[in-house]
Amino acid sequence: MIHRIAILGASGYTGAELVRIIATHPSMRIVALSGDRKAGMAMAEVFPHLRHLALPLVQKIEDIDFSGVDLAFCALPHATSQAVIASLPRTLKIVDLSADFRLRDPAEYEKWYGKPHSEPELQREAVYGLTEFYRDAIRGARLVAGTGCNAAAGQFALRPLISAGVIDLDEIVIDLKAGVSGAGRSLKENLLHAELSGGTHPYSAGGTHRHLGEFDQEFSLLAKRPVRVQFTPHLLPFNRGILATVYVRGDPAEIYATLTAAYAAEPFLEVLPFGALPSTRAIAGSNFVHVGVIGDRLPGRAVVMVALDNLNKGSSGQAIQNANLMLGIEETAGLMLAPVFP
Repeated sequence: MIHRIAILGASGYTGAELVRIIATHPSMRIVALSGDRKAGMAMAEVFPHLRHLALPLVQKIEDIDFSGVDLAFCALPHATSQAVIASLPRTLKIVDLSADFRLRDPAEYEKWYGKPHSEPELQREAVYGLTEFYRDAIRGARLVAGTGCNAAAGQFALRPLISAGVIDLDEIVIDLKAGVSGAGRSLKENLLHAELSGGTHPYSAGGTHRHLGEFDQEFSLLAKRPVRVQFTPHLLPFNRGILATVYVRGDPAEIYATLTAAYAAEPFLEVLPFGALPSTRAIAGSNFVHVGVIGDRLPGRAVVMVALDNLNKGSSGQAIQNANLMLGIEETAGLMLAPVFP
């Protein structure tokens, strides 16, 4: 069976990544693309690297006939998805890639995003989209909220360790390096080549990054008590990829064994041999995640490192993985592409 797919926000990086992956998906066909500022254009004009594909013209959302659509990916800017998704048919399955439905508590959403949520009923309906940990709920969901890419990386490092009780919950530090595509395609002065190339800098430091809301929500739920991690992201002048270096207090061998057991059956998560260090180069363009564990020179401390592609496993690949479950397709369908190297 071929499922008919719409991509709302197809003119952004995550929209283009959705198109690239779905182009070879055995059970999905793109029937509608939206991009308000690019309406009327061919995708070949918006993204020349997709020129070889036979795709519908880009439209405005209000011009799409959703009666012929089985599932829509919503790759719109944050705070835009709420009203759009509320206007879509209730029969439509939706995977949202924005931050609009990730936080379950309306007060937490307002705290981190600075305004009240306009669709609290949809917020309560949404299932958190970290596939490996919410599979059963995702299979039966109508609306799935994809995670933040930074939040996904940190959770892959820490969720099994929190669940198993093998680390000190009050001593967790996440130091994260992210590629520039995570900031989106909009023009921003600080992302100009001359402003970014040749250097690096932290951003949203001191506990202000919005993905901390996801860490607080998910880690506290697992631990059944408040968990507050330290988190500092850094922007690096490469196009795609995330490397999270997570410092924890616990026995390195026990931490390694816990992560190895937790991910042994996961098709996209690979725990490297103890002491091996992951690299963003080794997962670029793929849905795979590499996890590394090393001991520290200080006894009773360990370092967990996670590398993933922010546009793929951190966003569009994760979205397709969720859509596969929602549509009753093999979870790995369309996603087993090898990383691009060099």
